[in-house]
Amino acid sequence: MGKTAKPPPKKRQRSEDAPADKAKEDTDTSQLEAAPADIAEPEQPSSARKPPRSRAPAEQPSAEDASAATQRQRRGTRRQAGGGTTSAAADDNLQPPGHVVPVQPVAFRPKGSKFTADSDTLMEAVVKVFCVHTEPNFSLPWQRKRQYSSNSSGFIISGRRILTNAHCVDHHTQVKVKRRGSDKKYVASVLAVGTECDIAMLTVEDDSFWSGVEPVVFGSLPQLQDAVTVVGYPIGGDTMSVTSGVVSRIEVTSYVHGAAELLAVQIDAAINSGNSGGPAFNSSGQCIGIAFQSLKHEDAENIGYIIPEPVIAHFINDYERNGAYTGFPCLGVEWQKLENPDMRKALKMQAQHKGVLIRRVEPTAPLHTVTQQYNILMSFDGVDIANDGTVPFRSGERISFSYLVSQKYTNEQAVLRLLKDGQEVTETVTLRAPNKLIPFHIKGKPPSYFIVAGLVFTPATVPYLRSEYGKEYDFDAPVKLLDKMMHAMADAEGQQVVLLSQVLASEVNIGYEEMLNTQVGASLTTRLQKTSLC
Repeated sequence: MGKTAKPPPKKRQRSEDAPADKAKEDTDTSQLEAAPADIAEPEQPSSARKPPRSRAPAEQPSAEDASAATQRQRRGTRRQAGGGTTSAAADDNLQPPGHVVPVQPVAFRPKGSKFTADSDTLMEAVVKVFCVHTEPNFSLPWQRKRQYSSNSSGFIISGRRILTNAHCVDHHTQVKVKRRGSDKKYVASVLAVGTECDIAMLTVEDDSFWSGVEPVVFGSLPQLQDAVTVVGYPIGGDTMSVTSGVVSRIEVTSYVHGAAELLAVQIDAAINSGNSGGPAFNSSGQCIGIAFQSLKHEDAENIGYIIPEPVIAHFINDYERNGAYTGFPCLGVEWQKLENPDMRKALKMQAQHKGVLIRRVEPTAPLHTVTQQYNILMSFDGVDIANDGTVPFRSGERISFSYLVSQKYTNEQAVLRLLKDGQEVTETVTLRAPNKLIPFHIKGKPPSYFIVAGLVFTPATVPYLRSEYGKEYDFDAPVKLLDKMMHAMADAEGQQVVLLSQVLASEVNIGYEEMLNTQVGASLTTRLQKTSLC
């Protein structure tokens, strides 16, 4: 008898399969590489091949066996032709060779939901945004950096307008848009930019751009586990991309671009670079949000965020009311939870009293004239605030009371119920936009500066700190500047933290060349503010 061939060692098999497993685990699309074409499968050694089994003479097949063989052949024919159905009813729908079956659009049809909208109509409303950016040079504020370009997504709404993200057109020099299936780029102009909500509104003057396109229709705030489909132009290709998922969470979230706390919807659909500004549709074809950011962390996967319809509606209504974006108002207070019973007792709160403790009030805030430190904020516009700072949101859900504040518009009034030294008081205040001592944005404007005797003075802003100390500026910047950025409050409108950014060497400033990013005193700051800056 001949010896049976031994299988290849398991150690070698694992080493050969390791590259394939590693490629499957790599989900970073920015690192995708083209795979070599026409890769043949490795041929097994002849010694490892199994010898063909000799088949004994068999009897003639019966009628039942012939029928079964015919069915297997027909099923194999369907699979080779690309059909995906295996039901018995499909046998009656076989088409003659050469017949082309039209492919129905399957996008926007999440599993288990009924979709009634026309997919092609929705896709026609999604555009690709091309932007050329020219950022300021904060080290030399009278100059600008080298321009660069970016690609993002957007979609058409009513009134011949386009919505996209604010960070997609930040410090824009030129903006162009292109419709799906078109080879022409149209120059667009920016109507409004909302830095806090990360939304920008564009328009195109050319009438041919709007020909034959229908604007998207907005839907209401989705429920948990509702199907959602994100459409856009992310990295990895030039054509339109469609990803789908479900709604995972709805809560007040930090917006990275605007450093604001607003309502956001978390989804598990993939949101990559280039998806920003693209719409998110529900199963009925209604737009329920705008893709704008995702969470990149070693312990997190498939966490993306979309701007929900209430925030979008606030931005659009604000623009239509005032002809410009005026921002989201705030109370201008620092507050603390009152879950500790001893703390509530010390503040003279009764058993029926609930609310949050006001720790500090900004001098420029509207509440500065009606409340003070250690007062209790019990309700906002008639909605009671719990001890943990939440209010009823929907059935079985609670959300931070800052959501109620964000629903207001600037210069609108709000009714507050306060507890002052054990006494309930009702106050009416006019809400205004926040006034930060070190602003997080310069709203697309060039930085202001003042030069005297070669000394370059400029106000401290977060973009300036990021330019000087990099992305980790909150660790590398001077502690005094970080303290003012995190905790300091402006005492008056227009107050700034002025820095001596650098010294231009000259005979008149000998001995001062080493001074860099030094905060100037209050008296000098006042004199500089009275001087007209560039």
